[in-house]
Amino acid sequence: MIVNKTTDLSRIAIRSATENDRHKLATLIHLSPYVHRHLGWRSPLDWLGIEPYLIAERDGQILAALACPPDVPDLSWVRLFAVSTAMEVEEAWEMMWPVADRLLGDSTPIAALPLQNWFRRILQNSNFTHTYDVLMLRWKDNGQRFDAFPSDSPFSIRLMNFDDLKSVHQLDQSAFDPVWRHSIELLTLAYQHANLATIVEDSTGILGYQMSTANNSDGHLARLAVRPSARRLGVGYTLVQDLLKNFQRRGIQKVTVNTQDNNRASLSLYEKAGFASTGERYSVFETD
Repeated sequence: MIVNKTTDLSRIAIRSATENDRHKLATLIHLSPYVHRHLGWRSPLDWLGIEPYLIAERDGQILAALACPPDVPDLSWVRLFAVSTAMEVEEAWEMMWPVADRLLGDSTPIAALPLQNWFRRILQNSNFTHTYDVLMLRWKDNGQRFDAFPSDSPFSIRLMNFDDLKSVHQLDQSAFDPVWRHSIELLTLAYQHANLATIVEDSTGILGYQMSTANNSDGHLARLAVRPSARRLGVGYTLVQDLLKNFQRRGIQKVTVNTQDNNRASLSLYEKAGFASTGERYSVFETD
């Protein structure tokens, strides 16, 4: 047991979730009217056993859950916040957030990507600050023709394989700000879920990579990174063009990608490749 409130909510206890709570947590996530789930390759239940993963409980009933376990040592995302009808959303946050914050410690920044207005309001009233927005862009197949890969290019493109993941992870750590970095475990999961994963390389090794998912008619560019020393050489554009060409051959008519509104280089790359804004944007909040 971590804490037991002694206010008029004294019958509600906050404790760490365990594997024995899996079924009740699944029910809470499925039936609760207020559920924030972080976008990613792992479901909220996949993080069970990694702290902080808290539940608010009364008489054996799980009323709320808050999980912000870190994937990398220097940052954590709010991966789950779910509240049943038996508890007020604001009360649940006020009871659980200080416990999670204390468990993470002052040295670990926490970020959140709220998809619903109710969770956005909670973050705004807490110690979170809106830092920037994530934009959604979309490419539509209008019968574009893609140039063949030049035979005299200084680099080559090929399918990624499992043995590349260690090098891909090293590149990933150097290419992204801490808030967007992934552990090798999460990158491995992304690779396993990808419908198309490719790398660009030269004699020095991997210069860039991309991982994408797809269904019958739509695709999503989930991850793209270029080695900092190889930027502005056309590596990213080569990866995107090759991806779109492959998806076009499969009959995929639309491809989406997300990027930050303050990442001018990324926005320019995707605009050059034919992506346009959908108008959808999602705010990123971070603790001070």
